[in-house]
Amino acid sequence: MSKTILITGASRGIGRATALLAGARCWSVGVNYAGNRQAAESVVAEVEAAGGSAVAIQGDVAEEAEVIAMFDATEAAFGPLDGVVINAGIAAQSMPLAEMEASRIKRLFDVNVYGAFLCAREAARRLSTSRGGRGGAIVIVSSVSSRLGSPFEFIDYAASKGAMDTLAIGLARELGREGVRVNAVRPGLTATEIHATAGQPDRAARLGETTPMGRAAEPSEIAEPILWLLSDAASYTSGAVLDVSGGR
Repeated sequence: MSKTILITGASRGIGRATALLAGARCWSVGVNYAGNRQAAESVVAEVEAAGGSAVAIQGDVAEEAEVIAMFDATEAAFGPLDGVVINAGIAAQSMPLAEMEASRIKRLFDVNVYGAFLCAREAARRLSTSRGGRGGAIVIVSSVSSRLGSPFEFIDYAASKGAMDTLAIGLARELGREGVRVNAVRPGLTATEIHATAGQPDRAARLGETTPMGRAAEPSEIAEPILWLLSDAASYTSGAVLDVSGGR
């Protein structure tokens, strides 16, 4: 069954991989991006080539008006939503908490927590049956760092992902009778660009060797469980926080 979904932060990494997998299932995808329109348009082209439909939608998740506009744009293009993937997030240079500037911490929490809450709120409003929605699923992309803490690297990022775990559990209980399932996926080390942002472009490959499986994940390996949680096959799964971490 074809679905219409919105993915935040879909121009790269896990968001991109999720969009491409949705395209292969002939779904319609709102491809949200923050600034790199060329990358987003490339994802749109790949989704369409795979058999789906897509539209690129610029928007900063930390701005309420832009969050509302990205939901509006997806629905204008494809009709009512069936699912939302709350994926957009940032990291910063690796360092201990004592060395972090306040501006860095604020921006990270603005995007990773405040932005995610704005997106989750809007998804709840659009999907809930009592508000005119047709139900659906929300998948929140957390991180295994939420239970590891990421000391000396990015404890702020890890803490922001801890908030995602709590958001998924609480919102699942709020929306259970609204026809909306809410779950979180906690990726482990994954080969995406976020490690370069933290000043360690080789981090996934280097630390991947220390995991029980001996390697980092590919983004497509995280996209698969996200798509499963969005699908009807996961019809009785809600409030779950699923580790996809290679045993880490």
